[in-house]
Amino acid sequence: MTDRSTESLSVVVEREFRHAPEKIWRALTQPELIAEWLMQNAFAPEVGHRFTLCADWGSVDCEVQVVEPARRLAYSWNSGALKSLVTWTLTPSASGTLLRMEQTGFRRDQPQFYGGAKMGWPRYFDGLEAVLGRVA
Repeated sequence: MTDRSTESLSVVVEREFRHAPEKIWRALTQPELIAEWLMQNAFAPEVGHRFTLCADWGSVDCEVQVVEPARRLAYSWNSGALKSLVTWTLTPSASGTLLRMEQTGFRRDQPQFYGGAKMGWPRYFDGLEAVLGRVA
């Protein structure tokens, strides 16, 4: 019998954007653009860089893990008892870019974090889409 309480859950959101990977990359890595669709931050696309995402509901401690310009970005996403990893993958497509976000590391005994992410990430994607429509 396996202990399912230690298994981790993931949240995955994928969306096709009509923008080039380089444009989406800017929105994922430039602090002033990140603030428009995600949260206030002091992000820098450098492996090992630590930063905090701040919102009215609290903050998230992060550390950049992977930087592959216009291809892949990953950073830790730690808030209270939640210790997770957010990975962004950009894949060129015929109409622009397929953007995939996967947040891994939700424990089964953390339904509030998992439920919040499942509800929140699609909204963040909507905000990202709006920002991409405004920036050059």
